[in-house]
Amino acid sequence: MDAMRPDTPAAHTTEAERLLRTAARYPGDREPLLLRAAAHRELAGDRPGATALYDELLAGTPAAPHLIRALKAANLWEYGHEAEARAIIDGVRRSRPADAAPWEIVAETLEAHDELEAAEATLTEAAGLLADPAGELPHATRSLLATRHRVRRMLALDHDAWDTRADRLHTGTVPLDELHDPKRLWSLGSSDPAELQAEIARLRSELGTYRTALSRPFPVAVLHWPERELTELLAAYPPLETEYPTYTAHLTDIEASLRELAAAGTPNLGIVRATVPSYEAFAASEATHPSTPALLPQYATTLAARARALPWPPLPPEDCWCGSERAYGECHGAE
Repeated sequence: MDAMRPDTPAAHTTEAERLLRTAARYPGDREPLLLRAAAHRELAGDRPGATALYDELLAGTPAAPHLIRALKAANLWEYGHEAEARAIIDGVRRSRPADAAPWEIVAETLEAHDELEAAEATLTEAAGLLADPAGELPHATRSLLATRHRVRRMLALDHDAWDTRADRLHTGTVPLDELHDPKRLWSLGSSDPAELQAEIARLRSELGTYRTALSRPFPVAVLHWPERELTELLAAYPPLETEYPTYTAHLTDIEASLRELAAAGTPNLGIVRATVPSYEAFAASEATHPSTPALLPQYATTLAARARALPWPPLPPEDCWCGSERAYGECHGAE
């Protein structure tokens, strides 16, 4: 169910190569796969190689050019190309993208290099453009407001309306004001066990919030087989009946698994819709028989890497993920 997270440079290089091979087989999913490969190259320390992938994407007609430029700028600055990174960041800001992710990436790049005033100005500009004062905010915009809150606390600025809204939207157990208090740095040098324990709790909460806000998530994806697809799958591969005894049980297991993962603090949860032809093609590419249960989580991970995951949970008024055409809050999202 969970996507593999390599933790050594060699493993990241191997994963990048696997994603590039997958992109060659599935050209329709080339952009998200190359972005994932670039992220792995960065984690492997191959920053020039990551830049090459960003340039390859920008040479075409990418679906998310502002995001790619923002990621490229962040990468370039990390290996000594500050002037080029700044020029790209200025270009992204002038373009005024309608998506929060590019804004947040360039602001965090500025913040990482002690350009706090520029980061705050970037995030404020983005909030004015994207954060509807009255409407429901998507997750990416809520994340942007939380990042802005942190930067403003570091600058010792008074709360404004956007900070108040970020506080209200924050769902963690530790309030944003406490998480983002610059004085917390002093507590890390304390010899008082109680103070250190309290700081560890705050850091854990902050880490969970930050992971959720990552613009390049490695989602934990759960497979959803629509009823017709599941019937076809089990007719063709009976050994998988142990995984899916009934369609109703399958839907119940999806919601229960995701709620359990959420309760454990797992971020970036998603659902990927499976089809038998796609699954069979994946099994063939892995030289594994489709009736092998261990292949199912690998299939889910690959679909997620191809940007096929739908974020979970939906907002209560939105349609339920199961396809019932009922609101999530009245279907699987009901208590």
